[in-house]
Amino acid sequence: MPALTPADATILPRVDPAEGEPSRPVVDVVDAPSFLEGEGFKVRRATAGINLSLADPFLMLDHMGAVEYAPGEAKGAPDHPHRGFETVTYMVDGKIRHRDSYGGGGIITDGATQWMTAGSGVVHSEMPTEDLLRGGGLFHGVQLWVNLPAAQKWTPPAYQDLEPAQVGLVASEDAGAVVRLIAGDLGGMSGPGVTRTPITYAHATLAPGARLRTRWRPEFNALAYVLSGRGTVGAERRPIHEGQLAVFGDGAAVELGSNATQEEKDRAGLEVLLLGGLPIREQVSWYGPFVMNTKEEIIAAIEDYQAGRMGSIPPGLSRT
Repeated sequence: MPALTPADATILPRVDPAEGEPSRPVVDVVDAPSFLEGEGFKVRRATAGINLSLADPFLMLDHMGAVEYAPGEAKGAPDHPHRGFETVTYMVDGKIRHRDSYGGGGIITDGATQWMTAGSGVVHSEMPTEDLLRGGGLFHGVQLWVNLPAAQKWTPPAYQDLEPAQVGLVASEDAGAVVRLIAGDLGGMSGPGVTRTPITYAHATLAPGARLRTRWRPEFNALAYVLSGRGTVGAERRPIHEGQLAVFGDGAAVELGSNATQEEKDRAGLEVLLLGGLPIREQVSWYGPFVMNTKEEIIAAIEDYQAGRMGSIPPGLSRT
């Protein structure tokens, strides 16, 4: 797995287990249903099975793959608009090419993250690279949509390209779990992502049989999505497996466990995303790629896109 993994986890800072403080109970565990996006690639939409008020400020979490493409099979999402929120694309394995109407572009690959603030509006595409199209290969990534408060929905588009080496690394008390911090704080370590709404976004790997208990900000909500493997969530050790999302209740700490016995494909253990944020608690009006606060703002977004006021992607950029 190319996502950043230290050679020796025992030298990493340790998370605060918040011993003696209440663990967050598990409110629900739901399956992520599958959808087709873009040119017809399959995603598992982790947030589709819950009341989105429980996920605020997160709007959507799509799990792409893991899939081994044969030559000519790879698909992507051609030119499409966004307004009013942020997309956070984290590639665990493989690569994808981003291009946009503001002249930005680049390849997101193997543990890297691209944080795009769509803000007032942008047109972009997410397509396979030519070498992936020609030769096939592994593709595994996640895209998170983070809402923006009304006061920031009209901010100009902006980008953060976060390389794997920038990610903050912490470990559980016994170093059986490694946590990669993309944004927010955990165990005294900060992730490189600059957030407009306070959040924590992390990717944890729990070796078979390992457990992770970490302090979690009480004012944040808390979600855990399993990328691969089998394990448990909460002090009650509720079972969870690949493609499932756990929603936690109130408390000062979250707990996860990795089953001692895993399938051969999951020999690394439990791979899980940990998400939490400070709820915005504003009215949401959502239509496809536009997330605003009122119906009138949605109509304006559609009209602006159709009139070309969000720009267009310049032709002829290389796809390597």
